[in-house]
Amino acid sequence: MSLSEFEIKRAEKVIQGFLEKHRPPPHIRSQLDLGGRVSGQSVEIFSIRPRYDDPSIRMETPAAKATYVKSRGLWKVYWMRADLKWHAYEPQAEVKSLEAFLDLVGEDAHACFFG
Repeated sequence: MSLSEFEIKRAEKVIQGFLEKHRPPPHIRSQLDLGGRVSGQSVEIFSIRPRYDDPSIRMETPAAKATYVKSRGLWKVYWMRADLKWHAYEPQAEVKSLEAFLDLVGEDAHACFFG
């Protein structure tokens, strides 16, 4: 089941606040930037860079994802490993809020999300 319209708008606002705090300085954003989106019941944070063989094409590299489990009222936290699959973030696989998820991503204590 997807998030409600209200929950989506709230999530977009929270993501926007995270991006404002963590995006690189404006002068390098054409080479490296951060983005986020809400899709279904998940929130995803990704980096944006020019493609190495064709800089006119921008590519997104997933870094972190949280999926809301409505029945339990919590968010499951995932990170993208080198095998290009989402894996549970073992130091803390579940959080109670979207803000707690974004705090984990921003801190990146184990260098899982952004290396």
